[in-house]
Amino acid sequence: MNGRQSLVRSMMMGVALVAAVTLAVPAGTALAASTVVAVVNNTAITTGDIERRVAFLRLQHAKGNLRSMAREQLIDDTLKREEILRTRSSVSMTEVDAAYARFAASNKMNVDQLGQILDRAGVGTEHFKQFIALQMSWPRVVNARFGKANGKTLAERMQENGGKKPVTTEYFLKQVIFVVPEKRRNAILGKRKAEAEASRAKFPGCDQAKAFAATMHDVSIRDLGRVLAPEMPEDWKPLVEKAKGQTTGTRVTEKGVEYLAICKQREVNDDMAAEMVFRAEDLAKAKNGESDENSKKYVAELRKKATITER
Repeated sequence: MNGRQSLVRSMMMGVALVAAVTLAVPAGTALAASTVVAVVNNTAITTGDIERRVAFLRLQHAKGNLRSMAREQLIDDTLKREEILRTRSSVSMTEVDAAYARFAASNKMNVDQLGQILDRAGVGTEHFKQFIALQMSWPRVVNARFGKANGKTLAERMQENGGKKPVTTEYFLKQVIFVVPEKRRNAILGKRKAEAEASRAKFPGCDQAKAFAATMHDVSIRDLGRVLAPEMPEDWKPLVEKAKGQTTGTRVTEKGVEYLAICKQREVNDDMAAEMVFRAEDLAKAKNGESDENSKKYVAELRKKATITER
């Protein structure tokens, strides 16, 4: 990376974070021994936690009393995290690690380079991953709570839709991955991209996909099974929609160069598809900020019930 600043963008399950990361951050200032500044339902928040969140706020160019903002955010985060665990709505560490790797790759870094920047800024990898996990998990809790609270069953949603189940596209997909080892990424990425592009014209169909991959070096096939259009990952959605023939265009990921094989697609309107369409509509509203008030209301309720001791 060149220059004094690198623009870091995060798009995690529709939550955007924009932060300018200064590469001239003073290297590794050691924190003093942490002391407890607040206790939230028996969970301690320390001065070390505050310092890391203040550093994170600086990366986001936040204005105002950063220490006060950090304290309030961490209290809310603790309450949210407890509720995520209680409702069993947490994303997996695999999903968090994948989001972290995508974040690094989208900013032309590997995970080690991103970790170094976070460490130098005083944020740290673990604090950032906790932030990612919360941003990915909390919308699930809010959507589940207020979706049920608003009392709309599938039948009621269908009635609002003129008594019809919404129609969506069902895909059966396989993921074709031309693996690029991290250590050789700069040297062979261009070559692997050309190989992946060339292979698309020769793709023999999903039934022969594994045998086809075996004829090439470091190519793997992952069966994604049934994927409905509303649950299509945002990274793949435009490529699938533009696809002509059996395969999508290629894209570079943290694993290497990939494309999707479209084994089958058809229009469906079964109950599962209807639920998925309505859920996607709800999530779209959430992304447009319509769930923000529900989130605030939820956190206010959690704060009212919680035992919070500040020191």
